[in-house]
Amino acid sequence: MTIRNLDRLFKPSSIALIGASKCPQSIGQVVARNLFNAGFQGPIMPVNPREKAIEGVLAYGSVADLPVTPDLAVIATPPDTIPGLIAELGQRGTKAAVVISAGFAELGAEGRALQQAVLDAAKPHLLRVVGPNCLGVMVPGCGLNAGFAHVAPIKGDIALVAQSGAVVTSILDWATARGIGFSHLVSLGGMADVDFGDMLDYLAQDGNVRAILLYVEAITHARKFMSAARAAARSKPVIVIKAGRTEEAAKAASSHTGALAGADDVYDAAFRRAGMLRVGELDELFDAVETLATGVKIDGDRLAILTNGGGIGVLATDALIGAGGRLAQLAPETVAKLNGVLPATWSHGNPVDIIGDAPGQRYADALSALLEDRGIDAILVLNCPTAVADSLDAADAVVAAIKGSKRPVLTSWLGETAAAEARRLFARNRIPDYHTPNQAVRAFMHLVRYRRNQELLMETPASVPEQFEVDTPAARAIVEAAMAENRAWLSEYEAKEVLRAYGIPAVQTVIAATPAEAERAAKRMGGRIALKILSQDITHKSDLGGVALNLSPDQVWAEADAMLERIRSAKPDARIEGFTVQEMAHRPDAHELIVGMVDDALFGPVILFGEGGTGVEVVADKALALPPLNMNLARETMARTRIHRLLQGYRNRPAADLDAIALALIKVSQLVIDFPEIAELDINPLFADDRGVLALDARIKVSPPKLEGSKRLAIRPYPKRLEHTVALRDGREFLIRPVRPEDEPLIHAMVARTSMEDLRLRFFAPMKRLSHQMAARLTQIDYDREMALVAQAPADDGSEGDAIYGTVRISADPDNERAEYAVLLRSDMKGKGLGYQLMKEILAYARSRGIKEVFGEVLRENTSMLGLCRDLGFTRHESPDDPGIVEVSYRF
Repeated sequence: MTIRNLDRLFKPSSIALIGASKCPQSIGQVVARNLFNAGFQGPIMPVNPREKAIEGVLAYGSVADLPVTPDLAVIATPPDTIPGLIAELGQRGTKAAVVISAGFAELGAEGRALQQAVLDAAKPHLLRVVGPNCLGVMVPGCGLNAGFAHVAPIKGDIALVAQSGAVVTSILDWATARGIGFSHLVSLGGMADVDFGDMLDYLAQDGNVRAILLYVEAITHARKFMSAARAAARSKPVIVIKAGRTEEAAKAASSHTGALAGADDVYDAAFRRAGMLRVGELDELFDAVETLATGVKIDGDRLAILTNGGGIGVLATDALIGAGGRLAQLAPETVAKLNGVLPATWSHGNPVDIIGDAPGQRYADALSALLEDRGIDAILVLNCPTAVADSLDAADAVVAAIKGSKRPVLTSWLGETAAAEARRLFARNRIPDYHTPNQAVRAFMHLVRYRRNQELLMETPASVPEQFEVDTPAARAIVEAAMAENRAWLSEYEAKEVLRAYGIPAVQTVIAATPAEAERAAKRMGGRIALKILSQDITHKSDLGGVALNLSPDQVWAEADAMLERIRSAKPDARIEGFTVQEMAHRPDAHELIVGMVDDALFGPVILFGEGGTGVEVVADKALALPPLNMNLARETMARTRIHRLLQGYRNRPAADLDAIALALIKVSQLVIDFPEIAELDINPLFADDRGVLALDARIKVSPPKLEGSKRLAIRPYPKRLEHTVALRDGREFLIRPVRPEDEPLIHAMVARTSMEDLRLRFFAPMKRLSHQMAARLTQIDYDREMALVAQAPADDGSEGDAIYGTVRISADPDNERAEYAVLLRSDMKGKGLGYQLMKEILAYARSRGIKEVFGEVLRENTSMLGLCRDLGFTRHESPDDPGIVEVSYRF
């Protein structure tokens, strides 16, 4: 369940308060006071068998006595009474309840059973439950204050959703003192039913909500959350604080990847992938909202700092570099312009220090020069009060200088009395202003991170540089053999064979049962040799002396004997299967990387990339990402590590093949998608240089999958199983497959060969081409709640490669009940049966997903589409809102 009946929760026409009380400072008394004094216009019916009236309103003895069926019930009674109350309310037709009472899952097994009883009572009636153990819900816009907060919220356009009631009251108190208002405040409590995913879906569709704030302690239903979060973040800012950033008890892990991929890091990867902005403190939460609300947008992370004080310029620079930003390099022509308008003692660089006696005109002249520099993405203007210059005069000059400019400008006027009027001036002109340089830099980095996350949602992925082939049966045979033997770990040799099956180069490895066999294998290879112990009981071989490098073939036998002695001494119970012998990879310019995967308990498989080697956990230079990956996502993951700068080359060391590294990440991503049995994976080290990548060591842990197929993934991957070929009546064949993000160029090409009239009939507006944003939205879909199929065949215009000749899509509501369809063909494909075939395909898919109705709106003059719908069995209805539109519907 997602948004079904949530309107009854947040826009009720009537409310019952069960457990209303007159007892001072009791939950029932405070909730009653808040409910009756918030301005709600409908009936509020208190239920208490021992009172005649509550807050001057007649009280009722039971749910059965209520004269009106309430849309919303607010319950503050002992926990053991609540399943029965929910059942009784559901039978009467109530569709939403807020359970404030505690005493459920937080108390252990008995409480969990009671909580399940509440859900079992609600389910037959589709009654939605917020809580239990929550503060309540508040919607100031409709006078709803169904909670026990100590302060009434101000009406606004920010929605706050939190698990903790204490956090809601703290934020409410903090915000009210600053005049910040809310559209919704929701305490989810135990999240027995309504959770973060439901709230994101609901608030994303509410036009009165400008931004969504989340205070998260834990997520349930990761795929549902990710799907809802990605949809919401496309339409409005979603800003999140996650409690529990530092865990004292690190997760026990047997692989480097497991040890490096902490729970908070995984949450961070999920928030980034969803396009949300994560912040660390409450004041930062609202700073971020206000910064994004000004509409300021940036194109990059290069900041210029303009200041009348060198010290505060240095402080701002330190904050910028510490936060991962960049100082812009001033263009020579910009420096020349500044030389012409500033005193000779100016700083001649960035930060641009225009000296403490700077009047307004000096600010204006310097700012005008910086605004013309294309190498600057944003400008931070700082002012500290002095006795020889007027802070308000400087502010007036800044406002005048930036009029008509689209370059983002942020300001920080330090002080209180001298800065107060300047801040009011900036506020009137919608120019962001902050009390300190650190806050201003933090706001700039909010814009940078928000832009990066949004770009990941909308960026067209680059094509994979090579179409790699996978040998899934070969990898499957190795995994199944290990599981049949009840082995948790593949041997190093087996792990490398699995990597090779997925196109990841691995150093040649031979298994030897004895020291003598190891020597013979080494002599066959020639050159320098790496010798490693082979034992399923030893995870980190080098820790026990189980690795010897750079041996000559003649040294191998003696070293193998010595290695056996070391292992028997260090781990006597280890079962020794022999040795692996491999030729030393001589790649002096190669970097040692780690690529791995760990199966997170909530979000499923998580891909790790970073600096590798024996000190990998000490260095801890890593970035995490959720699969599936494409080239853009892989490159972005790499760019979040420190070693990424080294990979780009320095001094006489050539740049590594970054595409080959990114492709290795994609291949690992595909491997863990295809094999739910893989629980952990390490490639460490993975050599990377200008010749590509090479896996030197690899370990793979397997276990029976907890979920089948791709269900364990937080983001549903490309559903390759839907690919198939169809033939039209003229014999022409097309590949029918789901759309991919990489299809944007092919969609543009299809639209270019579609008439303006056909585009108008499809999009209900005249257009010649699709914008990047629209094309990205059509191709970068969430396969969990949308589907778009394309008809692909070889291009017919003489060009190489394939073309898309038509596409059809459905977009389902969050409840997966109804889905809206749309179809578009290249104009020269009309009348050939392709549109009919695509519609049959999408209807079959909708049926398989359990969708109950497919519907659409068709322009009345679009007779061909209306005829196609008739032939397929759609029913048609006149639109009550527009006589030019016909509504069509297909029910399963």
